[in-house]
Amino acid sequence: MTNGYISLQKKDILVSGVKIFYGSQTGTAKGFAASLAEAVTSLGLPVAVINLQEYDPDDHLVEEVTSKNVCAFVVATYTDGRPTESAEWFCKWLEEASSDFRFGKTYLKGMRYAVFGLGNSAYANHFNKVGKNVDKWLWMLGAHRVVARGEGDCDVVKSKHGSIEADFRVWKTKFISRLQALRKGERKPCGGNCKKGQCESSAEEEPFESTSEEESGTEDHQNLNSVVDVEDLGKIMNCVKKEKREKEHQEEKSTLVRNAVKGEASERRAMITPALREALTKQGYQLIGSHSGVKLCRWTKSMLRGRGGCYKHTFYGIESHRCMETTPSLACANKCVFCWRHHTNPVGTEWRWKMDQPEMILKEAIENHQSMIKQFKGVPGVREDRFEEGMMVKHCALSLVGEPIMYPEINRFLKLLHECKISSFLVTNAQFPVEIRNLKPVTQLYVSVDASTKDSLKKIDRPLFKDFWQRFLNSLKALAAKQQRTVYRLTLVKAWNVDELQAYAELVSLGNPDFIEVKGVTYCGESSASSLTMANVPWHEEVVHFVRELVALIPNYEIACEHEHSNCLLIAHTRFKIDGEWWTWIDYNRFQELVQEYEDSGGLTNFSAKDYVAKTPLWALFGASERGFDPKDTRYQRKNKSKDISGC
Repeated sequence: MTNGYISLQKKDILVSGVKIFYGSQTGTAKGFAASLAEAVTSLGLPVAVINLQEYDPDDHLVEEVTSKNVCAFVVATYTDGRPTESAEWFCKWLEEASSDFRFGKTYLKGMRYAVFGLGNSAYANHFNKVGKNVDKWLWMLGAHRVVARGEGDCDVVKSKHGSIEADFRVWKTKFISRLQALRKGERKPCGGNCKKGQCESSAEEEPFESTSEEESGTEDHQNLNSVVDVEDLGKIMNCVKKEKREKEHQEEKSTLVRNAVKGEASERRAMITPALREALTKQGYQLIGSHSGVKLCRWTKSMLRGRGGCYKHTFYGIESHRCMETTPSLACANKCVFCWRHHTNPVGTEWRWKMDQPEMILKEAIENHQSMIKQFKGVPGVREDRFEEGMMVKHCALSLVGEPIMYPEINRFLKLLHECKISSFLVTNAQFPVEIRNLKPVTQLYVSVDASTKDSLKKIDRPLFKDFWQRFLNSLKALAAKQQRTVYRLTLVKAWNVDELQAYAELVSLGNPDFIEVKGVTYCGESSASSLTMANVPWHEEVVHFVRELVALIPNYEIACEHEHSNCLLIAHTRFKIDGEWWTWIDYNRFQELVQEYEDSGGLTNFSAKDYVAKTPLWALFGASERGFDPKDTRYQRKNKSKDISGC
C-alpha cells in the first residue's frame, strides 16, 4: 500500500520454455528427448523437441541468448568418436564457431543449456566424445551450463546406474529439479545457502568438468591444476602424443569410411537455408541450386543505357553489358569489414555442403542472367544494339560473393565457361593456396590483398583459419607460379590499411603479379557486422597519392590506367608496356583459341599472359582527360545517388 494505492508488480518470467535438441541414429536419443519433453510439460512449461538435422545454428542459435529458454542437448556418439549424421552439421558449426575469434567468448552469453551424452565405455578413447565437445564448445562461446553434463553408457557392466536408461533417468531428475529452481529465481540448486565451494553447482562454471567415470580411467590423465612431479612429465607427454596420433589416425579412417559408405555428397545438407534464401532474394540475387547465385551488376545496367562501363572495361576491355556476375559458392572463409553483402552468406573453411553439378550451375546462371537482361527491353534509354549484345554472355566475373575457389568442381566449371566462349575473371581471398596451385587456366586470376601485415589482415578480413597469415603468403607464392594473367586487388580503407606502403611492396615481390588494382573502399551502409563509416572511404585523389607512393617502392611497375568513377587505378608491370605503349587490354578471341589448344593437348601446350594482350586505348590511360570514361558513352550525373552498391 503506497499513499492509499495498491502497487501491483508484474512477476518476471525467468524460464519461458525448454528446447530439447537431439542427434540420434538408432532412436535412443530421440526417445530420451521425448521422455524429457514429457517431464518438462508436467511442469506447465512450453517445450519443443528439435532434430538437430533440421536445425540451422547459423540462423537461430544466437536467438537463445535472449529467449529465456533452457536448451537441452541429447546427443549420441559413434564408437569411433563421431557424431551421428543428424548432429554432424551442428557439431561442425559449433566447433568452428568456438575457435573463431569473430564470435568471441560472449557470443552466446545469456543462453542456458544442459547436455546429456550417449556412448559406450567399451570404446574408452571416444566415450561420449560428442557430448563432451558440445558441452565444451557451448561454454567457450559464453553459454551458461545449468546442470552438470550427464553421461549414459550402453555397456551395462560399466554403466554407473546399471543401464543407459537408468543413467538418463538420474540426469533427467537433476535437470527437472534444476529447472524448478531456475523458475523460482534460485541461482544454485541449494538456493544459495551452502558454504562457498561446497555446492555441487560450483562445477557449472568449469568449462568441461570430468565425471566420476573419467576420473577413474587412468592415472596418466592428471588434473591440469595439480602439481606434477618432474619424473612424471615424460610419461604424461608420451600419453598426450599417443592420444594425438590415435585421434589423427581415427579421424582419417573415419573420413574414408564415411565417404565410402554414404557417398558423402548425397547425405550433406544444402548451403542455402530458407532464412538465407529469403535474405539473398531480398538483395536481388537469383539463386541457383543449393549453393550458387547470379546478380545483375549496376555497371551492366549502366552500359545497356550507354552511360559507361565498369573499371574492367577501362582496364581490360570487358564489355560490361555482356558480363555475368556469378558465384558457384556463396560460402566464404572471411568476413571482411567492407563486404557489401553484410555477411548474409555462410562461412566455412572447407566444403561441407551437398554439391550441385557445374553443368547445371552454368546453364541456370546464363538463363537467370538473360532473364534479368530481358527486363530492360523497351526501358527508356536502353540502346537496342546493347540489349541484343547483352543477351549473349561473353564474360563471367566470379566475384559476386563468397569464395568461388572453394567449389570442388571449379576447374570443370571454368572449362565449361571457356567451351561457351565466355572469359573468366576469378577472385579469391588468398586463403586456399592448394586450390590456387591446382587451378586450370583462367582469363584473369585475382587475389584480394586487403592488408599487408598479419595484424591488419586479421582486423580487416577477419579470416576463419587460425593459420590465415601463412595461407595468405602461400597463396601469393602460388599466384607467382601462374602463367596466365594475375592481379593483386587492394582495397584501401582509410585509417586501417593506407599506411603500410613498405609492407605492400614486399608482398608485391612475393607474388609478382601482372597487375595491381588499387580501389578505395565502397561504403555499403550501416551494418551490425561492420564498424565501417563514410570516414573510412578515401577520396580519389588520396587513392592516387597512395598509388604514386607505392609505385615508387616497386621496381618495374608503373601507373597504367584510371577509372575515376570507381575510385580505382591500375598499376601494371612494365612487360605490358610495349614500345612505349600500354597493352593491358585482352584479346578475348585469342584467349579462347589458346585455352582450347591447352585442353586439346591435355595441358601440355601452355601459354602466357603476353600471348593474348591487346592495346589499351588512349582514353583509358592514366592522365587522360576522360579519367577512364569511354567517350563512346554519355556520362550520367545522378541528382540523388542510389543506394545500389552492387558491382564487380
